[in-house]
Amino acid sequence: MDIKEIQSLIKFVAKSGASEVKLEMEDVKITIRTGSTSSSPETTIVQQIPMAQAPAMPVAPAPAVAPEAPAPAASTPEPAADDESKYITIKSPIIGTFYRKPSPDKPPFVEVGASISQGDVLCVIEAMKLFNDIESEVSGKIVKVLVEDSSPVEFDQPLFLVDPS
Repeated sequence: MDIKEIQSLIKFVAKSGASEVKLEMEDVKITIRTGSTSSSPETTIVQQIPMAQAPAMPVAPAPAVAPEAPAPAASTPEPAADDESKYITIKSPIIGTFYRKPSPDKPPFVEVGASISQGDVLCVIEAMKLFNDIESEVSGKIVKVLVEDSSPVEFDQPLFLVDPS
């Protein structure tokens, strides 16, 4: 159901004089209420999730839980945050699963203390069954890896700290 159909339905219900109309379809539930004190109808539109998608939903909250665990550890040492201000933070450009290695039997792309240059592959992020190489935008030395291997990452989540000097 598109917006034009919804708008025409609202106009029809307002003209009909009905106080409430509920419409339920496969993936949309619409309730239109008209009040005698109000000149315009009140409309509530709810997008329902089909049952086939229900198992996929528990996967979405899992990434939100994972970043919260390291956050208290990072915020506990306040003086360390001042020391980290001289470093460049490389952040995730996409949501997905972070991998330090190109495959399980290969060594990591970079280790702490490794020198990197612009364009070097630092990690891989899997998103929707596609593996995306994350390249460095700066040259320097890896100071810290901020994410565990095979863990979910959010957009703009810090992945590495790089010392540009």
